[in-house]
Amino acid sequence: MNIMIQKRDGRYEPLSVEKTKKMAAFACLGLEDCDPLELELDAKIQFQDGMSTKVIQKILIQAAIEKVIRKTTDEFGNEVNLMNQNWQYVAARLYLFDLYKEAAITRKYKAFGYGNFNHLVDMLTDIGGYGSYLKEAYSFDEIEALGDYIEPKRDYLFNYEGVKLLSERYLVKGFHHEVYELPQERFMTIAMHLAIPEGDRKVEYAKKFYDLMSNLKMTVATPTMANAGTPYHQLSSCFIAGVGDNLRSIYDVNTKFSLVSKHGGALGIYLGKVRALNSSIRGYKNASGGVIPWIRLYNDTAVAVDQLGKRKGGATVTLDLWHKDLYEFIDIRTNNGDDRRKAHDIFPSVSIPNLFMERLKRRENFSLFDPHEVKQVMGYHLEDFYDDGENKAFTERYLACEANENLGRIEIAALDIMKKIMKSAVETGTPFIFFRDTVNAANPNKHAGMIYASNLCHEIAQNVGFSTYEETRYEDGMVHDISRPGDMVTCNLNSVNLGRIDRAELEENIALQVRMADNVITLNQFPVKEAELTAGKYRAIGLGTSGYHHYLVNRGITWESEEHIRAADELYEDIAYYAIKASMELAKEKGRYPAFAGSDWETGAYFEKRHYESDRWLALAAEVREHGLRNGYLMAIAPTGSTSNIANTTAGVDPIFQKFFIEEKKGNFTPKTAPDLSKENFWLYKEAHTIDQQWSIRACGVRSRHVDQAQSFNLYITPERSAKEILDMYIACYEQGVKTIYYIRNRSLELDECTSCSS
Repeated sequence: MNIMIQKRDGRYEPLSVEKTKKMAAFACLGLEDCDPLELELDAKIQFQDGMSTKVIQKILIQAAIEKVIRKTTDEFGNEVNLMNQNWQYVAARLYLFDLYKEAAITRKYKAFGYGNFNHLVDMLTDIGGYGSYLKEAYSFDEIEALGDYIEPKRDYLFNYEGVKLLSERYLVKGFHHEVYELPQERFMTIAMHLAIPEGDRKVEYAKKFYDLMSNLKMTVATPTMANAGTPYHQLSSCFIAGVGDNLRSIYDVNTKFSLVSKHGGALGIYLGKVRALNSSIRGYKNASGGVIPWIRLYNDTAVAVDQLGKRKGGATVTLDLWHKDLYEFIDIRTNNGDDRRKAHDIFPSVSIPNLFMERLKRRENFSLFDPHEVKQVMGYHLEDFYDDGENKAFTERYLACEANENLGRIEIAALDIMKKIMKSAVETGTPFIFFRDTVNAANPNKHAGMIYASNLCHEIAQNVGFSTYEETRYEDGMVHDISRPGDMVTCNLNSVNLGRIDRAELEENIALQVRMADNVITLNQFPVKEAELTAGKYRAIGLGTSGYHHYLVNRGITWESEEHIRAADELYEDIAYYAIKASMELAKEKGRYPAFAGSDWETGAYFEKRHYESDRWLALAAEVREHGLRNGYLMAIAPTGSTSNIANTTAGVDPIFQKFFIEEKKGNFTPKTAPDLSKENFWLYKEAHTIDQQWSIRACGVRSRHVDQAQSFNLYITPERSAKEILDMYIACYEQGVKTIYYIRNRSLELDECTSCSS
């Protein structure tokens, strides 16, 4: 009796074991220590009548994955792990072969691999997968030329986790999840979209953008990866909005949050102007419910507007440390207390002034105020000022508030406040930290506004404003609500993959990435008008890096070393120089950002504050003064949690979490290893929780000098860490010039990860 096997198109044919052998051999071709016969034997396929080829392929993939890490016994009888990373690539190829076959059936071509790119563009445009603007911008011949430029073999750069993530989350599919688009076609479509503003040179730049992405030398932000080329192309990762102390502003920001979340963005919300619990309303004392009810409102929106079911909405809320509602705010994610005053889906962030940190070091007291009462009694908004060097605008006004006996306050030991923060951080990973004076002193656009808060992942530092309601008009049968727009920040991110580049490539690659990010602003479909206006005003981008630990390991540099600190300083100074130079060259070509006049870029203060005094920096500063910059903000280092997996490198500027481990998802066990892990570099990959965090803090401080915005920077602790050690970490961050702290990652906790800023 012949065993019949079901093909993907539904047909049956007699079993051909030779086809399985051929597929295994093809998957193992050129990969060291990957024997296809060994794969077949370990797969233990039990062929059954009616079995599908897809099931056979799945068994082979799982067998390959399980061979990445294998337990064996050494000569002394000890159980040890043997690793062979190449089996990840075998599994990736087998997974790719699956995609190729599915795409061929959906798109009705017979070739194994890639089909006609022009035909794909036509098909996906017809069913609404691609926007019609691609065919409007590119001629048939141009699309054909770009299709011919695609390099299918670059698919073999993916490991299994990377290609699986790319397929499941980012490839454009049909309504019933039919496979249309293949990995290299996703990269080319993104490249085509981002090259549209280049006019007559768009094909040339599309090829350059494609080469960068397909060689995994860079990553784009998650919304860009998912939405470029599609009908609704919202390409920005995060947005930041300020809330005024009134109902219209509170609900206006909630509406904006829902629109942002609907289209894949996360929101940073500054709530420091909202009056405290028991503050007065229209003269009635003890009438205010404080900030917590409004945080719960934003929490409910995050849950309700869940981004097409792909993930729940994400938001961080920032409150000033001197706000009277601080204690309850810090506890919003904890499990103790009244659950009606909790917001478990909101990520709290505390805005900390230098004055508090200095009092903390001296073990002095600190006072909490109601911002509404401060305005009534003192005549100014305390939150609108910050300290910058000798200019102590915030401290002077804060001391005046403390000295005014007519102003109510709560006086607490600074150490007790810090203990409260640390307790929550150990339990929940939050609050995030925003060192407001450090951030604002480094702001190159302080002439045009102030930075009140950061985004969800805490790498963005740009001017934040407050939209204010003016009036409601009735004209021509329509009701018009008129508002004066404030600055609503957008994050337009991409990242250099340090794990895959040579230093000699940096300048050229960064110039292309700056151009790509700038084009995101030109092309973006903004969900909120204020975000579009602010993006046009500053043309802010966030050039970041992934693969930092990978980069150090590739160069034989240990994390806990002075060599690491020197390498970080040199590398990020070069990145900053190339980014500023690229933006200046773009300004020559396309014009400077509208708010350039009066900025630290124009006056030269930006370069002076960072002691950029070499000949190359002096020459660049002069060129910037003459020609301007295209982008008012340039560098921001995102966490790159998901896209670094696609690029097979380490995330952001973090050390690896583990050298190797086995991940369980939905009953599947997937062995994972650090990038390019080998006997030679095994000890260079020191794991995050075993690293002395003071080295990480020093490195972050060194990088901060060169990053005009901020870094998504985590601290790693274990239950064995003492309170004194954790306190010393916070103080060291402040003293080293770290601008923001993202999570405190306690080994005993599992934390929610934001994917919006992955880039």
